[in-house]
Amino acid sequence: MNILFLHHSTGQVIWEGGVPDLIDQYNNNHGTSYFIEAQEFPKDYPYGWSNYPYDYWNIWVEHAGEEPFMDEPTLEILTQDYQMIIWKHCFPVSDIEGNSGEADVSSDVKSIENYQLQYLALKEKIYEFPETLFIVWTGAAQVRGATTKENAQRAQKFFKWVKEEWDQPGDNIYIWDFFQLETEGGFYLKNQYAASSDDSHPNYEFAERVAPLLVQRIVDVIEGRGDEGSLTGE
Repeated sequence: MNILFLHHSTGQVIWEGGVPDLIDQYNNNHGTSYFIEAQEFPKDYPYGWSNYPYDYWNIWVEHAGEEPFMDEPTLEILTQDYQMIIWKHCFPVSDIEGNSGEADVSSDVKSIENYQLQYLALKEKIYEFPETLFIVWTGAAQVRGATTKENAQRAQKFFKWVKEEWDQPGDNIYIWDFFQLETEGGFYLKNQYAASSDDSHPNYEFAERVAPLLVQRIVDVIEGRGDEGSLTGE
């Protein structure tokens, strides 16, 4: 089982919380052969350092096919080598402005209406690869000092929709509820879990606590418990 984790800086912090070592320990204890690697996606150059719903849609749906788009691999490419793909957004995803009433799947404006269209298109694309498992993170959240209450409330609303409506049992898409772990049911990344009160990167103490939960979620999904286990891995 080859697993690919696509991330930016927030994901790197969680990765360094011990994810690869924990996978190795699980293999040693259970006789399994799960191999995980991490990759920045999309890269800063030439595509640009943006991994929001629009960007996954742009690379994987709008520019799908056997050729990379701006040096970034499509799902047609990735699914040849990996049986599980984990993807996520960095915390500016939670800077969600109000809806305009004119939803546009091809817009990079961060709004619930656009995000929902992009997620629905991504789901249909993912369904073209039924033999590949996908884990999608909710979040990441912003600290109170780096956002507005309205944006934070909209972020919570969107990720609630992802969990309760977009995600469906019995398919090949699963959720890891990172937003819940960061916010504990609130709107903001809790300050004690953040790099600072105005820096929304998680800190390493938090990463060391939740890395085992991500690994548990990965194992649950691989071993057929993805629709039964906790969305946080707790």
